Amino acid sequence: MFGGIGIPELLLIFGILLLLFGARKLPEIGKGLGEGIRSFKSSLSGEEEEKKEEKVVKAKEIEAEVKKEEIQPSTKVEEKTQA
Repeated sequence: MFGGIGIPELLLIFGILLLLFGARKLPEIGKGLGEGIRSFKSSLSGEEEEKKEEKVVKAKEIEAEVKKEEIQPSTKVEEKTQA
């Protein structure tokens, strides 16, 4: 299953945890682990969204620069023809 760990090994680990922490404490530990994993995943997805937003901002800046460059040469040509 998980890198050579099968069902019997998982049951043994669960049994040891049950003996160490007791039946009442295990759900609390599981809940805490679940929340930690969810938090970790959401922080990873948050970083990905920030990177996407940065790319969009950079793309808009480049697009604005290209538009400025397209507009500026045409005005310079008009100035030369008028002079």
